[in-house]
Amino acid sequence: MTHSPAHHSPTASRLALSELAPGAMQSEIRAMSVECERLGGINLAQGVCDTPVPEIVEAAAITAIKAGHNIYTRLDGITRLRNAIAAKQLRDYGLRYDPETEVLVASGATGGLHAAAMALLNPGDEVLLFEPFYGYHVSTLKSMRVKPVPVPLAAPEWMLDVDALRAAITPRTRAILVNTPANPSGKVFTRAELEAIADAAREHDLFVFTDEIYEYFVYDDAEHIAIATLEGMRERTIVMSGFSKTFSVTGWRLGYVTAAAQWMGALGYFHDLTYVCAPSALQHGAAAGLEQLPPQFYTKLASDHQSKRERMLSALRDAGMEPSVPAGAYYVLARAAHLPGETAAQKARALLAATGVAAVAGSAFFRPGRGEDLLRFCFAKTDRDLDEACARLRKL
Repeated sequence: MTHSPAHHSPTASRLALSELAPGAMQSEIRAMSVECERLGGINLAQGVCDTPVPEIVEAAAITAIKAGHNIYTRLDGITRLRNAIAAKQLRDYGLRYDPETEVLVASGATGGLHAAAMALLNPGDEVLLFEPFYGYHVSTLKSMRVKPVPVPLAAPEWMLDVDALRAAITPRTRAILVNTPANPSGKVFTRAELEAIADAAREHDLFVFTDEIYEYFVYDDAEHIAIATLEGMRERTIVMSGFSKTFSVTGWRLGYVTAAAQWMGALGYFHDLTYVCAPSALQHGAAAGLEQLPPQFYTKLASDHQSKRERMLSALRDAGMEPSVPAGAYYVLARAAHLPGETAAQKARALLAATGVAAVAGSAFFRPGRGEDLLRFCFAKTDRDLDEACARLRKL
């Protein structure tokens, strides 16, 4: 006996991509990394941070593996690491978080943002963020059917326009996302700027999501200020950070969220749903780093990267690519107007072909039509690779 196939018109097939998928594509950062690998170039595109891992951190993770710490942890992470994170937040910022109810060990700061967005935002909500922005922030919000609303910062210092911030707030605005120190611009928001953001958040009863993954990468006279420390902000601020950059373990996927207990239950639920838990043995490595590395480790981290920044800035100027000087993080946005190509993506590929140095199109960090004369360079590289990249850039 034969069965008649169900009759569907060709245009009504159920076998189709989701509404979100057609607009999604591989990030330009990853695309340039792939192209760089194909050509055997030096990758200043992706923030892979291939400087050495602190020995204390590395050894503790290896020991943990050998000791059998290879199974699921509590969904919010091992007690030791949650305690260490709470102690760090208190030490660095005077912020008190209960490690039992207000700390989540996440699968990277990216995993923390995903969980926070799932827990606190609804489809159709709007979230303000500052342009140039980190593409994963925008894409994560879009994946939740939340509307990212860019508020442009003024180049080349990337100053906040408070009027523009306030003008962007609508009845649908639910949160403001702040990345400081910022990828890709290296902007460190000043106390006055953060006060203005806090004023707007309190006045309109908004959450503030703050990505502070580059908190220790600050240069010259810049100071990283945690917005959660400002009056009335702890209860509405979701702090996201991690160990990828500080300990040079981007591939470990290990971050954290600290927030008021009333939000953390839902955050933990959605993180568990996506990741179950952060990598077990690696949590012991991060805990050892927080517990045992002295204050000098963090000051040396900043001074080492400031030295790398100076070399990068000098090479870019010699190459005729005027850079914006970053106050923090480990990226430089530089002008690429004289490179061949109509778009920043074409200019990045022309630079890679000419020098073997990979950068990212500035357009990856702006709304369509903006950032086409900019390239982003990452300087968190070993001295050997960075110096070789700088020498190649100078040949332009």
